[in-house]
Amino acid sequence: MLAELLVSERIRAIASDTVALRDSAGSLSYGELNRSADGLASHLQSLGVATGSSVAICLPRSFAQIVAELAALRAGAAFVPIDPAWPDERVQHIVADSAAPVFIAPSSLTSRISVKATPLDVSEWPAADAPVSGVAVSGSDLAYIIYTSGSTGVPKGVEITHANLNHLIDWHLEEFNVSASDHATHVAGLGFDAAVWEIWPYLSVGASISLADETVRVDPAMLQRWIVERGVTISFVPTPVAEPMLAMEWPATTQMRFLLTGGDTLHTRPKSKLPFRLVNNYGPTECTVVATSGEVMDGAEGLPSIGKAIKGTMVYLLDEAMQPVADGKVGEMYLGGRGVGRGYRNLPEQTAKSFLADPFSQDGGRMYRTGDMAKLLPDGQIAFLGRVDSQEKIRGNRIELDEIVSVLHRHEGVAFNVVVASQDPVQEKHLIAYVLVTEGASLTSRELQEFAATALPSYMIPSKFVRLSGLPLSTNGKIDRHALPLPTEQNVLPEAASREPKSDLEAALLALVRELLKTDDVGVEDDFFLVGGHSLLGTQLVLRARERFGVMLTLRDLFEAATVEGLAIHIEELIFKEIDAMSEEDAVRLTLGDAG
Repeated sequence: MLAELLVSERIRAIASDTVALRDSAGSLSYGELNRSADGLASHLQSLGVATGSSVAICLPRSFAQIVAELAALRAGAAFVPIDPAWPDERVQHIVADSAAPVFIAPSSLTSRISVKATPLDVSEWPAADAPVSGVAVSGSDLAYIIYTSGSTGVPKGVEITHANLNHLIDWHLEEFNVSASDHATHVAGLGFDAAVWEIWPYLSVGASISLADETVRVDPAMLQRWIVERGVTISFVPTPVAEPMLAMEWPATTQMRFLLTGGDTLHTRPKSKLPFRLVNNYGPTECTVVATSGEVMDGAEGLPSIGKAIKGTMVYLLDEAMQPVADGKVGEMYLGGRGVGRGYRNLPEQTAKSFLADPFSQDGGRMYRTGDMAKLLPDGQIAFLGRVDSQEKIRGNRIELDEIVSVLHRHEGVAFNVVVASQDPVQEKHLIAYVLVTEGASLTSRELQEFAATALPSYMIPSKFVRLSGLPLSTNGKIDRHALPLPTEQNVLPEAASREPKSDLEAALLALVRELLKTDDVGVEDDFFLVGGHSLLGTQLVLRARERFGVMLTLRDLFEAATVEGLAIHIEELIFKEIDAMSEEDAVRLTLGDAG
């Protein structure tokens, strides 16, 4: 049966003229996808890729990126997705740790970092008609390796097999009644395991997938318009972007059947009836993207649950003695079943601690210790209650706080540091670093943020740095996090001196930012997201700036510019573009109007 085939062979069976992928520039048929993947797979084999090996892929969201992943599977290897936005140090570690014999990436990147893998630029790909040598791949072989934040200070690779991936695909197709007539989306981060969920179930049945560009995918309003205009029927949207979309009015032309969300705690329910079904999902990377799933109904009370265990998955809520807790009591979540991955790449001790024998299984299966707390609700659904340890989710991204600590500790002015996630119920969760400054050193918050940015993604950079006068130790010699002081004007490391606005535009933007953040302690050179801003406030800032300056500003523009200074430059560029496109009379009228 087709469902028993591995995903790469399921895709081979789709009619060649059916559209597989779409983007703003055009489309790619299944025939073109298969031929391109086969040609690249043959070339990968000539470079030493074989069953059991891996291929590191660091490409932007594109047809080429998906072709490369399929080619790796066709060559018998696991694909290792890497986000090009990650720092070079992180990319270099992943390529080395995965032991990939080939690294597919732009030459501009491969020339900057030192790895043993053979570099392969897209421009060097062979013709699409080369045959693929026969490979023997089984369900127990690896399909992909995704790197998550690691507690040792470096990312750790999660190994997922073909059997795991097939489990996800088969559940998804059945649960959401997916067919070749569906039109899905690819909007998740490139290094986020949800991207796996967005691609392979749909390609395995001949559906089409639209790739959102980097501007659209992070702007709720633009993403909504894009989904409606493209006739999307099923879409995954990360929680922070999905929440604003739930409050929007959706037109009658909406063809979407399901909006799937996950990656962070869902705090809101739809305010009114939506023209599609909203499904909240939960699952660690170690258990192949989704472990629990449930529809979120409008009008219900309380925070949305994370649903129930999906088909083929078991959820156990256990106490410290590894015994099931009573219904309604809080326990730690352990996950068993067909989605449990192989383990961590090159980390046998961590694998042994997290991937355990399942004492409740009749077939000698394994279970994964999530470190998440939850309880069973009266209706059988599961309420998510947060982390047991220091692992956190910030802006939908899963992180290990110890990785941030490890990076900050490299700064010569930092003698000791500890990083925590704020627990302020009013503000969106953000990171606070507590720093013991080396004697004689003089540090600023901006200096440490810029230092951290050389090795960490933006969502892992603390927004506040608090100076410690000593080490807050408990009686057993461990750091007592409860003894850490709250940030105050007196103990927060100073920002670098920020200049005054140099134009009316900067002054107006700064006033908008200060009004939204409810503080005057923000300058034109301060990063919006590191001084208390978050995606929801960012959306408000963008909307107000659009209204105030009459330009089509996007949330993506704010993410890229981040500061009032950078945003002002971008707005000026947009205004000049509009003026260049106008007649001379209209341009004079616009300029005079702005001056007034």
